Order: sequence, then C-alpha cells, then structure tokens
Amino acid sequence: MKPSIPSTQTSMLATSAAHEQRVRCADGSHDEPRTGFKGALDRLVGPGATGAELALQGVIPVLAMACVLGDTLRAGLGWTPTQYVVATLLAFDLSGGIVTNATSSAKRWYHRPSQKARHHFAFVALHLLHLALVCWLFLDGDGRWFLTTGGALMLSATLVIVSPLYLKRPVAYTLYACLLVATIYGLAFPKGLEWFLPLFYLKLLVSHLPPETPFRPAPQVPESTVGLQAGVRANPSDSSD
Repeated sequence: MKPSIPSTQTSMLATSAAHEQRVRCADGSHDEPRTGFKGALDRLVGPGATGAELALQGVIPVLAMACVLGDTLRAGLGWTPTQYVVATLLAFDLSGGIVTNATSSAKRWYHRPSQKARHHFAFVALHLLHLALVCWLFLDGDGRWFLTTGGALMLSATLVIVSPLYLKRPVAYTLYACLLVATIYGLAFPKGLEWFLPLFYLKLLVSHLPPETPFRPAPQVPESTVGLQAGVRANPSDSSD
C-alpha cells in the first residue's frame, strides 16, 4: 500500500522549493541568451522568459496599435500615411516596453551585475529619438517642446540612476508623478497623441530604471519526489546494530 504523504509536508516542500527559486533570482543570477534568432529575442525580453510573460508582451502591444489606429482614423485627423505608421509603431514600442521591462525575466537581464549606470543612461538617451520623431512629424519641429521633454527625461533619469538602491523606486515614482502633472497642465499635446508622454515616461522611469527582486514562478515539485523526500524525513536511515 502506497504511504500517504501528509499535506503539511507537501506544502513545506513546495514552499522550500519556491523559496530556493526566489533566492536564486534575487542574487543577480540569470540565464544566458541562446544563439541565433532566439538569442536576439532573449536579449530583448530577457533569457528564460516564461510563456505568460511572452504572451503579455505580444498581445498588449498589438491591442495598443489597434486602439491608436482605430481612434485616430475615427477622429479624422487628416494625417499622412507616415504619421499613421509612426504613431502606431510608437504605441507598439511604448506599451510593449512597459510590459517587457516590468517582467522578472527582463529585470534579471537589464539589471544583471555587468550592467552599469552608463548602460541605463544610454538606454534612456536612445529614446530621445522618439521625442524627435513626434516633434518633427506632429509639432512642426517645435524645438522648445523637444528640449523641455528631453531635458526633463534625462534629468529625471539621472536622479533615479544616482539614487541609492533602496531609494530608486520611490524616487522614480515621484518624478514620474511630477512629469505626469507637468505634461497634462504645462505641455502641448499633439492631437491624437495625448497618450504619448505619459506612456513614454512610464516605460523609462518606472518600468525600466528601478531594479526589483525578479521572482520566478515556483517550480512544480513532482509527487514522486515529494513522497521520496517525505519518506526520508519520516524514516531516517537506520543506524547499525
């Protein structure tokens, strides 16, 4: 007759396995990227991304693109084809970036020990191109708008990067809240792109820059393993007579 395993022992073993997984992820360890196309994907979303993480990163950007395209067409803004393409691609990039940078797999990858402050600063600076595109295509090249939004981004990012580790997240949230209010009340919004700056700052200041403990799903403990370990605990090796 197969011995029954007390539920308390099963729960304790599963909890122990989950704790070990959390500790492994919290110590800065990460999977290595694969080769070829899969390796390129790993470097974008983080090696070891789960199916659920990949699903979110695939579905949300597509929905965002559809919403932006449908809303702007319904509004009859008279945009050129280039403007429609750029707006939908921006929606894809920002919404996808918010989700991707917030996943545990991406946190482990983008905040691995080899990533220094200059790498995060360069990642943020690269996104000045987004501001330049919006300024050029939707605001008739308003240089003051570009300098204001770009300067606010780089100053805020610098403050987050130089903050002590335990303060990075509250500093990032505070700066994002300030920028959100400033963009609503103090900056011009391109018609049809009212969502752009709030999502733009959210991706970079809140989703990307603050490091967080990147937990992984608790591994499933096979019942046979649970039974074996529980049996060992219940029946320790007999000592010699």
